[in-house]
Amino acid sequence: MQIITLNVNGVRAASRKGFFEWLPEQNADIICVQELKAQYSDLTNEILAPDGYYGYFHFAQKKGYSGVGIYCRERPDNVVEGIGIDEIDIEGRFLRADFGDLSVVSLYLPSGSSGDHRQASKFFFLDHFFPFLQTLIEEGRHIILCGDWNIAHKEIDLKNWRSNQKNSGFLPEERAWLTRVFDEIGYVDVFRKLSPEPDQYTWWSNRGQAWAKNVGWRIDYQIATPEMAAKAHEVAIYKESRFSDHAPLIIHYDNI
Repeated sequence: MQIITLNVNGVRAASRKGFFEWLPEQNADIICVQELKAQYSDLTNEILAPDGYYGYFHFAQKKGYSGVGIYCRERPDNVVEGIGIDEIDIEGRFLRADFGDLSVVSLYLPSGSSGDHRQASKFFFLDHFFPFLQTLIEEGRHIILCGDWNIAHKEIDLKNWRSNQKNSGFLPEERAWLTRVFDEIGYVDVFRKLSPEPDQYTWWSNRGQAWAKNVGWRIDYQIATPEMAAKAHEVAIYKESRFSDHAPLIIHYDNI
């Protein structure tokens, strides 16, 4: 089973850059996308249901903002939009698809980089999402949480970590929260479990030739329950083409 996650930074922009021509060539079973920046009425048939896939979406109420989606070869048994908290769900940040005993989530955590008010919204999300993650794992299902978490966990996960310690995305409180997700609840950072090497990133600023110099951040994850993480056997960050300021994170799992 192959799963891809990508923050598309505007699904219509990603479409113009060839994302939906690239996608069928990957033979992925499930693709999670974030930051759609669109409403249902904005999307073409190619975006709503690419050839060979069913498409499911959770749109933000605000036009041109946030939103997540899941493409899958098989129809899910159940689809859940949101986590049940209006202040979070109106921004279109959580979409869950169930396939038998497996739940795959497309997730987009807030960024706090645009100001103190957005950082406060991010901390609100983290405070409420942690117990939700605990409840989710208590269901006893296999879970893979895919998406842009907007947190680089450790120093290895961004190039310029020293100069970013007071910036959103690498704040001590954010990193400690993610450590609790792993150590207290028991989720696993699948990519890092299989690939401990440095200089591997999934997002690059549009400033200062960050892409060319590989001055990036690893903020896109597939985070799984231990049994599911143990089934992962191959990981890759796709960089041959650019569909966004993020790169697709591709992970192969043995079937359940």
